[in-house]
Amino acid sequence: MSLQTLEQSLIDGIQAAADETELESMRVSALGKKGALSERMKTLADMTPDERKVAGAELNALKEKLTQAIAAKKAGLQAKSLEARLATEKVDVTLPARPETQGSIHPVSQVWEEIVQIWGDLGFSVAEGPHIENDFYNFTALNMPAEHPARQEHDTFYFHPKGDGTRMLLRTHTSPVQIRTMLEQKPPIRIIAPGRTFRSDSDQTHTPMFHQIEGLVIDEETHLGHLKWALAEFCKAFFEIDDVKMRFRASHFPFTEPSMEVDINCSWEGGQVKIGQGTSWLEILGSGMVHPNVIKAGGLDPDRYQGFAFGMGLDRIAMLKYGIPDLRAFFEADLRWLRHYGFRALHIPTLAGGLSS
Repeated sequence: MSLQTLEQSLIDGIQAAADETELESMRVSALGKKGALSERMKTLADMTPDERKVAGAELNALKEKLTQAIAAKKAGLQAKSLEARLATEKVDVTLPARPETQGSIHPVSQVWEEIVQIWGDLGFSVAEGPHIENDFYNFTALNMPAEHPARQEHDTFYFHPKGDGTRMLLRTHTSPVQIRTMLEQKPPIRIIAPGRTFRSDSDQTHTPMFHQIEGLVIDEETHLGHLKWALAEFCKAFFEIDDVKMRFRASHFPFTEPSMEVDINCSWEGGQVKIGQGTSWLEILGSGMVHPNVIKAGGLDPDRYQGFAFGMGLDRIAMLKYGIPDLRAFFEADLRWLRHYGFRALHIPTLAGGLSS
């Protein structure tokens, strides 16, 4: 077969390919290791140098022509295939509107964002830390003595001992974030630390994993009056009321001195709690001035710096605001519960537009 006849035969075969599978088969038969052109290349060894020079150039030219023909045919087949696919996947714009999304935001996530909005407006930034902590950050740096009950296994989840006898643990509060922040940043410090915490407890108002949010202010001038004002502003914004009565009761926490538990006035009419009215009181958080030993553990001079701290259960205040009776339901993944208490998927709380509107 002459080279011209071979060329025409291969070109016709390429053009006749009905799909990419047939085209690939044609490519192999023409340019593969055992293809027609490769077999013709083997004959060059039996030619004289002058004949080989002429024949080699012709075969290389044919190879280039076949390669281009295959590429062009492949592009044409792909375009044809895409056109056919688009024709079968047209969108019928006359179809009725699809139902709205069924997803909803979990109340904990919603309240988390509400709180961040409020404290952000008051000049606080969000700080985070690891869930797995060591004894120093979780207990020692927070002025908790070795015999403190919170260190016992009935209250804290410990990991297996290391080779040196020390044990890591699941943090029991977000207070370690305060220590880490003091060690990493220079005052003035104004942070909130929301996050998951873990304790060995479970009933209607306690779960082994729960959410907590703490705040910390450290500078040279902050005093107790600033703490009271900040907490009052938070409660008015969070519960979306114009005025709130608060009661600060003396208490004891190892990491603050003086320490106070904060009550907010409420009523229990009709079996429902209503914040900002009535004559009853409800404890919502703990607070106080940061203990000098904690400031020292954070690498700062307690003779120069002082500040306040507070902490509250995020799940608990979500229950109070939205009338959720049982804490355990927060973690049961019941879609019926979530559809009832959940929030719109695209709802973003803002102080200007309303936190829960």
